[in-house]
Amino acid sequence: MKLFFQTVLTLLTLFSGFNQVSLAAEPKVDPKVQQMMQNSFVAAGVADLGRLTQDSIQLLCSDASYQNTKAGKAKIELLQKEALAKIPKPEGGVYLGDWKKGELIAQSGRGATFTDAPNTVNGGGCYNCHQIDPKEISHGTMGPSLTAYGKTRGNTGPILEYTWNRIYNSKAYNACSNMPRFGHFNLLTQDQMKDLMALLLDPSSPVNQ
Repeated sequence: MKLFFQTVLTLLTLFSGFNQVSLAAEPKVDPKVQQMMQNSFVAAGVADLGRLTQDSIQLLCSDASYQNTKAGKAKIELLQKEALAKIPKPEGGVYLGDWKKGELIAQSGRGATFTDAPNTVNGGGCYNCHQIDPKEISHGTMGPSLTAYGKTRGNTGPILEYTWNRIYNSKAYNACSNMPRFGHFNLLTQDQMKDLMALLLDPSSPVNQ
């Protein structure tokens, strides 16, 4: 009987310790850091303080130690699936717009700052991170080159859907992607995203020459 109670006590101790480890593994916001952020910024124009509040994906990606745990990896997979499920199809089922307009959107980094009026048309700022048109001499390298994107991939249904999803919410495929969630945060309209799609996939676009 004594051995039985010792065994039960041991199991309860192990179970309790497991729960403590699991709870400790959850990503948390340091209250002091949160307060510092709140005290350091003021709302101005379209840039309100709501931007300081992290959603579940941002919170997870701010905790590198948690990402690499078993619980963190499972959470990443779950959040990606949830993000992907929330992406709507393009209106009318049409994926491609005007690549010429798409080029202007890719070149523009305007919008969503405290100096912008609410009716300011946002750009995509795509060249900040990507090489797109090979003739462009100024582009970033944070993201992969998109030169010949459509030429090498084609524009079949799966490619159209994948590209649309990536532009709408890149975190649906990579939770900690640095790419802005253009559709998720309404940074670009559906028409603008269709124009960017055309820039990447239209055979007549300079990207695919």
